[in-house]
Amino acid sequence: MRGFITLFHKEVMRFWKVGFQTVLAPLLSTMLYLLIFSHVLGKHVEAFPGVPYVSFLIPGLAMMALLQNSFANSSSSLIQSKITGNIIFLLLSPVSYPEMFLAYVLASSLRGIIVGCGIFAITLWAVDIPLKYPLWALIFALTGSFILGAIGIIAGIWAEKFDQLASFQNFIILPLTFLSGVFYSIHSLPPFWQQISNLNPFFYLIDGFRYGFFGASDSSPYFSLFVVSICLAAVSLITLWLLKSGYKLRN
Repeated sequence: MRGFITLFHKEVMRFWKVGFQTVLAPLLSTMLYLLIFSHVLGKHVEAFPGVPYVSFLIPGLAMMALLQNSFANSSSSLIQSKITGNIIFLLLSPVSYPEMFLAYVLASSLRGIIVGCGIFAITLWAVDIPLKYPLWALIFALTGSFILGAIGIIAGIWAEKFDQLASFQNFIILPLTFLSGVFYSIHSLPPFWQQISNLNPFFYLIDGFRYGFFGASDSSPYFSLFVVSICLAAVSLITLWLLKSGYKLRN
């Protein structure tokens, strides 16, 4: 496992050395979302009975930041390695593709969880957020970060330049996260848009994560866990196949 440990350490140090950009900047942007939406909608919206809107909003924003940063970490690392050409040193090393997969995914998960925990640390003194089922929250946080870390690997392998990676993030990742119930309960939507939301796997990640805090959700946490487990298995198999085949990595 020395190859895995070395690559994991390299990936962690890569984002930690530029923590102002990779950790503090996402914290700032998320806090701006919180300030704006809580000020505009805080007195007018009650997503769950008895739950203040600000309390409802914070877990959703934390999970959204966790997902986006998990994706950004693995995708940016791979595209940089491909463009600069240093990916060849990884391909020539005796690191197996399962070790590569685990190192990238776990490092991405760590960055996402650090950002998510930072959001709670900043808001803890001002907003009372219960934590009724911490195990549920932890399970969905880990599962979500693993899924987005794996999707980031897929995007980094597929993209040949930063423009393509930005398109993947702007047209797929951002819409799926913003339309996943971060700012609202899907029961407030018309029936048609509720059905569309139920097709979004990110909705089940955020809804299940929020259940861990309030014990209330728009969907059953068991069904949400079933959906995200299937998604995790699917993206993991695709990622492992791409790494094994060397698609767009060995050329």
